[in-house]
Amino acid sequence: MKRWERWWFNLAALAVAMSGFAYFWMKYLIQNDDPFAVLNHPWESAMLNAHVLASPPLILIFGIILNSHIIRKLGASKIPNRKSGLVSFGTFAAMVGSGYLLQVAMNERWMQALVVLHVGSGAVFSVTYVAHLVISARLARRPARVIREVA
Repeated sequence: MKRWERWWFNLAALAVAMSGFAYFWMKYLIQNDDPFAVLNHPWESAMLNAHVLASPPLILIFGIILNSHIIRKLGASKIPNRKSGLVSFGTFAAMVGSGYLLQVAMNERWMQALVVLHVGSGAVFSVTYVAHLVISARLARRPARVIREVA
C-alpha cells in the first residue's frame, strides 16, 4: 500500500468514526428535557451530515486499497496481521451495506435492525482497524529476518 493511500484512508476513517460516534452519542445517549424538542443536541444534524459526507471518500479510498493491498493479501496464508485485516474487511462490508440501506429503509423494524448492524459493525471496524494499524506498526519495527521467518 502506498503512503498516500494509507494516509487518506486513515484520515477518512477517522472522520467517519468521529462523526459517527458523536452522532450516536447525541442521538441515543443524551436526553433532552424539552418535550417539544426534535433533536437531543443542537449539533446532532451537523454530525449526521458530516458522517454522511465523509463516508463516500472513505468508500472510494477503500476501493483503491482493495486493489493495491487487500486482494494481494487475501491470497497469502501466513501473514502476521491477517486476522485483524480480515475482521476489518468483513465489518467494513457490513458497515457500508447497512449504512447504504439506512438511507432508504421505510419499515421501522428494518430500520432498527439496520441501526444495530451499522452501529455494531462500525464500532467493531473502528476497533479492529486501529488494532490492525498498531500491529502493522509493531511489525514494521521488527528486524527484516524476523518478518521473513514469520511469513
